[in-house]
Amino acid sequence: MARKVSVASSAVKRLAVIRLVFFIFIGVLIFRLYELQVGERAFYEALASGQHDLLADLLPERGEILVQDSLTNSLYPVATNLTLGQVYAVPKEVKDIKYTAAVLAPVLEMDPVELENKLSKTDDPFEPLKEAVSDELSQKVTELKLSGIYIAPILVRHYLGEADYGQILGFMGFVGDARRGQYGLEQYWEETLAGTQGELRAQREAGGGIIVLGDKQITPAVDGADIVLTIDKNIQSRACGAVSQAVTKHGAKSGSVIIIEPASGAIRAICGAPNFDPNSYGDIQDLLVYSNQVVTDSYEPGSVFKPITMAAALEAKAVTPETTYLDTGEVKIGPNTIRNSDLKANGVQTMTQVLQNSLNTGAIFAMRKAGVEAFRATVAKFGFGKLMGVELPNERAGNIDSIKEKNEIYAATASFGQGISVTELQLAAAFGAIANRGKLMKPYIVQEVRYPDGRKQIAAPLMVGQAVTAETATTLGAMLVQVVEQGHGKKAGVSGYYVAGKTGTAQVPYEDRAGYDPNKSIGTFVGFAPVDAPKFVMAVRINEPGDVIFAESSAAPVFGELAKFLLEYYQVPPQREVK
Repeated sequence: MARKVSVASSAVKRLAVIRLVFFIFIGVLIFRLYELQVGERAFYEALASGQHDLLADLLPERGEILVQDSLTNSLYPVATNLTLGQVYAVPKEVKDIKYTAAVLAPVLEMDPVELENKLSKTDDPFEPLKEAVSDELSQKVTELKLSGIYIAPILVRHYLGEADYGQILGFMGFVGDARRGQYGLEQYWEETLAGTQGELRAQREAGGGIIVLGDKQITPAVDGADIVLTIDKNIQSRACGAVSQAVTKHGAKSGSVIIIEPASGAIRAICGAPNFDPNSYGDIQDLLVYSNQVVTDSYEPGSVFKPITMAAALEAKAVTPETTYLDTGEVKIGPNTIRNSDLKANGVQTMTQVLQNSLNTGAIFAMRKAGVEAFRATVAKFGFGKLMGVELPNERAGNIDSIKEKNEIYAATASFGQGISVTELQLAAAFGAIANRGKLMKPYIVQEVRYPDGRKQIAAPLMVGQAVTAETATTLGAMLVQVVEQGHGKKAGVSGYYVAGKTGTAQVPYEDRAGYDPNKSIGTFVGFAPVDAPKFVMAVRINEPGDVIFAESSAAPVFGELAKFLLEYYQVPPQREVK
């Protein structure tokens, strides 16, 4: 009898233990369900969002790009993000595929058959139907009350300023299945702007599905940094308008302009024409329009290079502005005969007149007086033949290798800007050194990078080197004033101010053979003002104008128009009586 009691007692104990374990399990389950529904709601909302958006990745917000407005001392966004709707389907939740497709297709302006095919993917937990829809369209879709059809908010890149900033900014385009920056700052600063995607780590079933009650972890996304440019929106707008009008007026292939602050190297405007609106980048047929030609195009500069040659001769103390030579109209080097562009012999000419009248023979004289080695060294000191390091993609270094050749013909043609190639950026920086007492500054377009954690990376002006002495720079600046006052640069002048600069009409080489096309030219004007305390240096380039040949009629007037605006904008008082 005692044994039966013992066995029964043992069975009761085992039953009690089983009940206890069962109730503990039920308690844990209830707690987990409560935790799931209430305590970790945010996690599963993020999980759902991840499944519907980027397969469990959490998306950072792309940083903005801003420009400056000196008039209001404020910043203005030119690349930002808009929250729009994305219409998507969960196909297995769609009750009537044909009806849903028939009703939804006209609202989304989609082909009903295509839509029906998308809704038939019942094994797909997320099927995108239409991106970047407006609030109005989202409301229409919502009012249809279709099962399995949803709208999720998405961030869409949006650009302001229309075409003025296209070649600076670039755009967001697809690389594979992902959107990434293409061209311009969007490409160059992709990693900084994009930020870091978040990550969802969770246990998965054998079939790949996420185990709801399993272990999981979210690594939150890190938003991209904002980038503040050195660009002044008012100067940029005026510059883009002026070069665009000039291209249209002259029936030119293209045109471009860059405006830099000489003392710092800060780029205040950089623009090309034709340009494009990044919001509609797909409308462009010619891919070259996407490129910023100030940075990416190298070309033979022509006579605008003569001041660099003169700088070498002045620096070597081989000439002064009053040094003379006899211009017979041509120079023979071996079997080659080099002539002035006007095919004239001008008799006795000073070095100032060499620049003023843009004499090829005088440039060769100055190069010879400096010596080929000194000429080569000076060209290099001004930054030609190497990258300037501006924060834009696909910068070209140009090519000055011909100057290294032993045959003097190469240095002779280079002295007036033939047989070598440079970029408009390099020309602006080099003339900036003349304006800045011989100090060559690195051009830069990014003023500040602002990270989401509050850190700021602020750019500081960087001196690349001393191209020439302050004395040489000052002397050369005064000589360049005479180009504007008395020479081919008169249309670049501004009444009441001393403007320094130089024209350059370059020949265009044939694409398929040696020699130059007589029907094509490139007009360039580079200069700065006021000469004694320069506020800006500017390079203007008009490619292959259809109605004029020389830069004095194409590029110089654009410079003059913008120089007048800038001197007024910077509130620089006149230096002499305004005529």
